[in-house]
Amino acid sequence: MKHFKVRLPRAAAGLTAAALLFAAVSYFPVQPIAQAASVSTVANPIIWSDVPDDDVIRVGDTYYMISTTMFFSPGAPIMKSKDLVSWEICSYVYDTLADGDIQNLTNGKHDYAHGQWAASLRYHNGIYYVFFGSYGTGKSYIYKTSDIEHGTWTRTELNGMYHDASMLFDDDGRKYLVYGAGGEIKIKEFNAEMTGFRPGGADKTLFKTGLSGLSGEGSHVQKINGYYYIFLIAWPSGSGRIELCYRSKNLLGNYEGKTVLNSGLGTYGSGVAQGGIVDTPDGKWYGMLFQDHGSVGRIPVLVPVTWENGWPMMGVNGKAPVTMEIDGDYAGTFLAGDDDFSYSSNQLNLLWQWNHNPDNTAWSLTDRPGWLRLTNKTLATNLLNARNTLTQRTEGPSCSSVIKLDASGMKPGDYAGLSAFQFKYGNIGVYVTDSGEKKIYMAENGGYSSRAAVTDSYNKIIAETPLAGNEIYLKAEFLFNTVDGNLNASYNLDKADFYYSYDGNSWNKLGNTLSISSIFGGMPPFSSFSVFLFFCIKSTRASTSEIPDKFSSVSFEGSPERQSLPRKPEASR
Repeated sequence: MKHFKVRLPRAAAGLTAAALLFAAVSYFPVQPIAQAASVSTVANPIIWSDVPDDDVIRVGDTYYMISTTMFFSPGAPIMKSKDLVSWEICSYVYDTLADGDIQNLTNGKHDYAHGQWAASLRYHNGIYYVFFGSYGTGKSYIYKTSDIEHGTWTRTELNGMYHDASMLFDDDGRKYLVYGAGGEIKIKEFNAEMTGFRPGGADKTLFKTGLSGLSGEGSHVQKINGYYYIFLIAWPSGSGRIELCYRSKNLLGNYEGKTVLNSGLGTYGSGVAQGGIVDTPDGKWYGMLFQDHGSVGRIPVLVPVTWENGWPMMGVNGKAPVTMEIDGDYAGTFLAGDDDFSYSSNQLNLLWQWNHNPDNTAWSLTDRPGWLRLTNKTLATNLLNARNTLTQRTEGPSCSSVIKLDASGMKPGDYAGLSAFQFKYGNIGVYVTDSGEKKIYMAENGGYSSRAAVTDSYNKIIAETPLAGNEIYLKAEFLFNTVDGNLNASYNLDKADFYYSYDGNSWNKLGNTLSISSIFGGMPPFSSFSVFLFFCIKSTRASTSEIPDKFSSVSFEGSPERQSLPRKPEASR
């Protein structure tokens, strides 16, 4: 069992400022099946957590990956690896993308389903470049740094949103952006300084896929051995998601296309697609793609690449492998973890992100050592418009999160606790009635439907019971999938249950099982489920709720599903 020590201060009165704590230690490929000094057999997905729109490069012997985090802050995480399967977050491209009502979750505005989308990561002449667009700001951005792990990023803003764009630094020194959707892939030429587009430079449609349905987007452009390759995802009518590749000897010339992967993962049929390819120092090639996996999100899948007549064909016999061998000793990837909140400054571990921009005057790690203190300074009507909610990703196939809440400072109208967060959220926490009585409660979003808007949300209490005293442990358990002996994942189970305890050992379930739906299920956030610690305000009085530094203030527990996976070393070679 892992432990998080978290402390929420009593915030101002209200029903919606939320900070949420979650972590999943039931991570799928935590241990290799077989391990030797130089070779490990690992299982896909290599990360069973939401890491969508990934783009991978190699610089020397180190791989770097960027992904989409949308409305969370800080944003555009940079991860690093030595083996393509063991990843850790080493930095973020930005702390704050913009500072308007949309990004601050104020005045009825929000950035759900928008924010930072589908970044492109490149390295050229000692400089790292990141490009992405935002539908929330209607702009696109170029970030630059000479130190991707510790350096400061500079940025340039461009008017317009360039959808799913990818940068290309050509051999002649010219620089391009390939982008597009709806099966129409376009190109624009940057100026030499990469501060905008070149007047009179290339600006045209490269090709149209001619497909129906989701006909092509998610561009990744690379030049390899004289060919320009553009990788796309498509979801043609009557088919699953597929990975397409178009190539040409002339960047601005005619392109020919080919399906390079049409595969689910084992018995889980959702197509593995969207991403580019990367080579290893010894000349092997891999594709880093993802698979839509219900409410846990879009999870990375690594596939080997075999070159056939100049085409990068992905998978093993045309299929994404459930297991594969990689060089090196496999360490695993952990994008959720414990935290005892023992900090000397207000610098959270990189595993944490805020829902939208935080109010940095309303939280502290140092006011009371060993505690995270959240003070809610704004009113909210529901969890989705509560500021200063703190989150980590969930992980599959299952995971759980525990906090200990001290409600001694809460006042009438206050709500605080733990949430399984998405549009169709569920909460367990404590609220204070108008008469001052404290209640443990479980709630859902009563305004959720496949056609509802975020503004339709409201807290619908399903069950409640009186709180005896002021301290209580709260737990959320997630079950996304089960895994059989052949490492095949079941179809989406996607449910969450909520519990409370007075000693952190004996647990009482409260309310019903929350059926959580996929990111595409009419859900404006368009992101995976995550765990939030929250403190909400319904009145105008100032108050705080606290999660204390005692025993297991916040814990992330392994699951039976994970523990039963056959992932211990079996053989050496």
